[in-house]
Amino acid sequence: MNRIFMLLAGLPLWLFAFVGCNAVGEKGGSLSVVYGVAMAAALLVLLGFCLSSLKKERWLMVLFVSVAVVNTGYFLISVSKTLNMALAANMLSYLGSVFLPLSILMVILKVTKTKHPKWLAKVLTVLATLVFAVAASPGYSDIYYKQVSLETANGVSFLVKEYGALHSLYLVYLLGYFAAMLAIVVYSLHKKKITVVSHSVVLALAVFVNLGVWLIEQLVRLDFEVLSVSYVISELFLLALYAVISEAEKLAQLVNQKETMVHTVSVKEMKTKKLTEEQLEMFKNGVEELTPTEKHIYLLYTQHKTTKEIMTELNIKENTLKFHNKNIYGKLGVSSRKQLMEVYSAVEKHNWL
Repeated sequence: MNRIFMLLAGLPLWLFAFVGCNAVGEKGGSLSVVYGVAMAAALLVLLGFCLSSLKKERWLMVLFVSVAVVNTGYFLISVSKTLNMALAANMLSYLGSVFLPLSILMVILKVTKTKHPKWLAKVLTVLATLVFAVAASPGYSDIYYKQVSLETANGVSFLVKEYGALHSLYLVYLLGYFAAMLAIVVYSLHKKKITVVSHSVVLALAVFVNLGVWLIEQLVRLDFEVLSVSYVISELFLLALYAVISEAEKLAQLVNQKETMVHTVSVKEMKTKKLTEEQLEMFKNGVEELTPTEKHIYLLYTQHKTTKEIMTELNIKENTLKFHNKNIYGKLGVSSRKQLMEVYSAVEKHNWL
């Protein structure tokens, strides 16, 4: 598992070396291939998730769908032939991008068992929708991009953008989520909500991989959206952690159930022991004091005969049986047929008679 994580963590650096920091216009056809591979990987991971036992986890599903949508958008931009097609693909990539950090945050809250208001998800969903509306405005408004055009180099299409007044909104949106995720991880460690160090390391990596890649993209001119790959890595980190913690919780539940069963049996045994200690002598002496008729009824009770069967066998009426029962119970030190059988079972179990 650790080797897989190391391989995935190094994937962005490999792509960085593969693509390079070429100037615009020097893009190679390999970019479309890389975007295609990232999209295929995201779709395959989504398919695998849908076939897994974790598919009922809502926010994990949102996470995997978002990553697939983001990578599909990036790939479609790279093969777009018209500006409208590229803008539609760009809109698709932003659709996944605004809901992806939301889903990661909710998964981290779930994994760390951090309490939060029930309305938080709804408010953040509304916020994500508003940010998406702004990011999806190119072609309709100049608030996000003042100007945008489609260029093609070596068979690879890309958008040339001049940023508008609200373009920084998405950057602030991402930074806010990164800060919130990091704060939750630190808080969980402080409150010992995460008891296994490796779990906190995986969570921190899931946040820092994206944060680091995002900062690189802001500081260095790259011709490739490395976030498209880092998102896939993050979802694999979180999926692995989620699976490990889920299995640990199931194991803990099984242990608790076993301990509860052992405790219940122990309590029953203690009750039985206490009951027989108090009533054993009286019960043993009482059996010897029973009249022949009472002894007969007692033996029929120990054979689990019904009231009707006993009345038929002895040819007596119900009132007569009740009279005998009263005498039997009094001599044996019990108050009912049920208690009689409980004491009798305990006596038989320990061969006290």
